[in-house]
Amino acid sequence: MRSIKTLAAGAAIIALAAGAAKAEESVEVLHWWTAGGEAAALNVLKQNLQKEGVSWKDMPVAGGSGVQAMTALRARVTSGDPPTAVQMLGFDIRDWAEMGVVGNLNDVAQKQGWDKVIPAALQNFAKYDGNWIAAPVNIHSTNWLWINKAALDKAGGKAPTNFDELVAMLDNFKSQGIIPLAHGGQPWQDGTLWEAVVLSVGGADFYKKAILDLDTAALSGDTMRKVFDDMSKLKTYFDPNFSGRDWNLTSALVIEGKAGAQEMGDWAKGEFLRANKKPGTDFVCIRFPGTQGNVLFNADQFVMFDVGGDKRDAQLKMAAAVEDPSFQIAFNTVKGSVPARTDVPGDQFDDCGKKGIQDVAEAAAKGTLMGSLAHGYAQPSAIKEAIFDVVTQHLNGQISTDEALKRLPEAVAAAK
Repeated sequence: MRSIKTLAAGAAIIALAAGAAKAEESVEVLHWWTAGGEAAALNVLKQNLQKEGVSWKDMPVAGGSGVQAMTALRARVTSGDPPTAVQMLGFDIRDWAEMGVVGNLNDVAQKQGWDKVIPAALQNFAKYDGNWIAAPVNIHSTNWLWINKAALDKAGGKAPTNFDELVAMLDNFKSQGIIPLAHGGQPWQDGTLWEAVVLSVGGADFYKKAILDLDTAALSGDTMRKVFDDMSKLKTYFDPNFSGRDWNLTSALVIEGKAGAQEMGDWAKGEFLRANKKPGTDFVCIRFPGTQGNVLFNADQFVMFDVGGDKRDAQLKMAAAVEDPSFQIAFNTVKGSVPARTDVPGDQFDDCGKKGIQDVAEAAAKGTLMGSLAHGYAQPSAIKEAIFDVVTQHLNGQISTDEALKRLPEAVAAAK
């Protein structure tokens, strides 16, 4: 008969083995949510998964548009060691799906009824060949202007509704001795500002023609000339240190009252909230002047890579946690975005969040919820990068407007 000590030792070994087996249920997540507000939002998902017994291995790759993250991902996949889940945008999702390396999420999608509650514009990217391959976390929109409330009050208190009113406000900020328009000079930030100006100058029909359809005449005509001229005008309101500055450091200038305004996607709101600033009291959120009624969207989605059966359960738990309505509220109220699910109520969102939900619903209803070029939902990466090159060169004074109008359609044609 075995001794009590032997039985105890055996029980301890079994317990350790069980603990090890449980610890194996984990997800390694590649993402680029490294700014303060973004990291706080991500913690909500980590905590929810921990409650489900799934541990989280973080693989953060800094860089606000995910370009650096995709480079890191390619290296991992090439070496035969893909992460379990990857934050991804639009056309990048399609590219990886075409390679046949992503997992299928149909089981959890069917159980949670994703088909009924996730907008068709998102489903176009979250599905491939009719199968769910990504879990959308949110709907971001890029055509926002964030304004320091104290500076706006000194400028008369009226938020601008068109480009001329925007220029008048920026002139007033200049006279106040602050940076009129805070901007971070990185290609994706230049592109984010540029696409808002394209929408402001030409409206939804022009945006569709130039950016979604890549119409040569639209890319090189008089309307696009005004876009580039307006960009040149806006540059006169930047500070001398704008080149290379990260977006969140640029947001901080507005938060601290060192700058009057910033054009940036609604993830900027997360930085304001983290600094204990309140919409309507400390800052004002409006659609970029001239774009109200139209929304340029992008959506963070988690793609699950096909990494073998032992990780499958953890992946499905993560996908289910992402689409849980309570998570959608908790995450998006912190992140600044709006829920990916249309059935999530907006009563727990602040004024900017409520406006975002209403704007997205309005734009979706009238067909002007359109993919953001700068954030991977309008064109594949090669075309996006080709456009970025022209936009950034022009903004930095390396090429003239005439040359930009000549190069833009050429760059797009070469990248196709």
